[in-house]
Amino acid sequence: MASYNDYILMAEGVCKSYGRGAARVEVLHELDLTVRKGEFLAIMGPSGCGKSTLMHILGLISTPDDGFVTIGSETVTNDNSLRTYLRRTMIGLVFQRFNLISVLNAQDNIDMSLRVRGIRPDQRTAELLESLGVSHVAKRKPSEMSIGEQQRVAVARALAHRPAVLLADEPTGSLDSASGHALMEILKRTNRDDGQTIVMITHSAELARFADRTVHMQDGVLIDHQ
Repeated sequence: MASYNDYILMAEGVCKSYGRGAARVEVLHELDLTVRKGEFLAIMGPSGCGKSTLMHILGLISTPDDGFVTIGSETVTNDNSLRTYLRRTMIGLVFQRFNLISVLNAQDNIDMSLRVRGIRPDQRTAELLESLGVSHVAKRKPSEMSIGEQQRVAVARALAHRPAVLLADEPTGSLDSASGHALMEILKRTNRDDGQTIVMITHSAELARFADRTVHMQDGVLIDHQ
């Protein structure tokens, strides 16, 4: 039986709604989720079920109306300075739209993410680009890369500061099936070889098979595990 110290990320009683009065929409309903250290977890569910809202709350981008999130030994409060600190130091985010800075090349995109965290860039940037198979685009700007290359650079940027948890929101959504499968192989290798904890949203049951565990969501609640 897992102990409290085995978990790196927990959501307990999380509720979230948008709008007011008759326009109020409840998105998450007293949701509980635990993620073990070194686990690769996939979250699946239909559009509108609350997956992305949950990801934003786990990533400390938005706050729950009720309930709380714990990452490592820290229970997250609404204190903006604490949330910013935890997001910068403990969380890596991979967005479906990549969010690379268009005027910077691949290497500088990664190095900039380190500098804003107070980390001096070193050889890790080159090592990550090499391990992800995109060392050849180090000096290219996003407009000079393929979609698949941009996504791999985004993954390298998210991993550069060695986050406790990597959160990936539909990481293969903009990729063709071959590129998506290749990216999943990379994420699985990172999880297996480096012990990287990963929480991923995906609509694809095939890609969810790369995960150790899959959680299914419907209407803002978890409906089953496998």
